[in-house]
Amino acid sequence: MIYEEVIQKHLDPSRPKPQHEDLVDVLLRIQKDTNQAINISSKQIKGVLVDMFIAGTDTSAATLVWIMCELIRNPLVMRRVQVEVREVAKGKLKVEESDLPRLVYMKAVIKETWRLHPPVPLLVPRETLEECGVGGYRIPCKTRVLVDARLIGKDPKYWENPNEFQPERFLESSIDYRGKHFEFIPFGVGRRGCPGINFAVPIVEFALANLLFRFDWQLTPGEILDMDAEFGLTMIKKIPLCLLATCKSS
Repeated sequence: MIYEEVIQKHLDPSRPKPQHEDLVDVLLRIQKDTNQAINISSKQIKGVLVDMFIAGTDTSAATLVWIMCELIRNPLVMRRVQVEVREVAKGKLKVEESDLPRLVYMKAVIKETWRLHPPVPLLVPRETLEECGVGGYRIPCKTRVLVDARLIGKDPKYWENPNEFQPERFLESSIDYRGKHFEFIPFGVGRRGCPGINFAVPIVEFALANLLFRFDWQLTPGEILDMDAEFGLTMIKKIPLCLLATCKSS
């Protein structure tokens, strides 16, 4: 398997010492540490890599598609976020990781997309440990519970103009996606929240920043943008998005 090859390459004594450890380096270091309370096998390391790859690629790709859809639908937002990205990375060939903290408006665009289009709208199923009551309904013990993060993100009780794409709502707000604000939970909350949040967010930010930095975007001739979604574990666009990318003028 490819994961075995990745592990063996990291174990190769002739491999140059990396300046910064990656995930595999960290897992292998923990595996070798005899002081660790829990032993990690190579099989478990492969399992972690599979989880990170499968969980990270599908949801991150879906998020980028929905972001581009919303930017195409909202050209003023597209223009503003491109101005920000290109000003921050001015004089460079690409946006670098060190530039990301300065892309405040772009981060708001991503948050607003997650509010309207959470990558996993029903989150991970839960099960009640005891009988309880919710909204006047009796919920028996061991009931399977699904949390609809998409509807929560459109609740007019918490969001003004909930169906409109307005990244500005996050600029002066402390609401974040890490599970401390229950009106915005695209990654879930608590111990059962998404374990890859610190992996997925930089991927989306880094990819989006460079797409906006290097290219101008528009629909292909004759293309009509629709926002119909196909629901599954991950919420993807029903009809694939097709855009025309033009290298920005220097």
